[in-house]
Amino acid sequence: MTKKFRVRVPASTANLGPGFDTLGVALQLYLYLEVEIIPTGLSVELTGEGAEKLPENSDNLIYRTMKSLFDKAGFEPPGLKLQVHNQIPLQKGLGSSAAAIVSGLVAANELCGLPYSRDELLSMAVELEGHADNVTPALFGGLTISYLGQNGKVGCRKVTLSEKIRLVLVIPEICLSTSKARTVLPKEVPLEDAVFNVQKTAILIEALRTGNFNLLGEAMQDRLHQPYRKKLVPQVEKVFSAGLDAGACGVAFSGSGPTIAAFCQNREDEIGKAMKKAFEMQGVAAHAYSLEIDHQGAEVSHSGGCGVES
Repeated sequence: MTKKFRVRVPASTANLGPGFDTLGVALQLYLYLEVEIIPTGLSVELTGEGAEKLPENSDNLIYRTMKSLFDKAGFEPPGLKLQVHNQIPLQKGLGSSAAAIVSGLVAANELCGLPYSRDELLSMAVELEGHADNVTPALFGGLTISYLGQNGKVGCRKVTLSEKIRLVLVIPEICLSTSKARTVLPKEVPLEDAVFNVQKTAILIEALRTGNFNLLGEAMQDRLHQPYRKKLVPQVEKVFSAGLDAGACGVAFSGSGPTIAAFCQNREDEIGKAMKKAFEMQGVAAHAYSLEIDHQGAEVSHSGGCGVES
């Protein structure tokens, strides 16, 4: 049995405009989980984003996720020490809960001797998270497409993302849970809106794959979720406009928001500053980041020590 190792799981930005519950991109912003077998008991230590809000006991989401896989595999470790360092802000639309779930599943699978494939871990993660668009890139990295197969199981495809694509994230100092953001969505939508999003999603995948920036702005339009979610973050209309005016090719909520993701070819600093200022002029503090894409997804390291990158 492996006695000590580290799991690294990326943050993610999902939907990308029209790809509701389908598209996601992994980001170089991470949750680190160091796991150590100990003689008995459970020790959970948290640092980083959300550390003061999350439980350091058996109620912790990472541990509960690990326990669900242990029960499924018929495995029980003597004792566990979990050290978590989280760089991913909570309730910001960056896949923090997805990263926690994926880290727990990958770690537990490692302890059990890898009885489950990544595809099987994906099915478990979706069952726990409730939707696939964040857990899929967290597991596999890069740009991912999630779908429900004829067998009722979630599948995914990883698409090569153009190296020309740059991503700017502007994170306001307001929180918005995914569950709250889903309550404002209608149960039914007009047929023309559904067709509109199918068309835009198809174009978006091609634009991201080829780096076609002329298509990108057209492709990131949406009618299924953003018009309704904008009511929860009324400042975003001006933030979207500021990003586009500064040179972004396309702008959308990151997941359910409130973070805003801007795709661009260059001028990342100018775009980030413009969007940040648009939030601040409406009385909301915000932070802008230019983030690289994570192409690896969840990784396990046996080198020892947390090895957290700054």
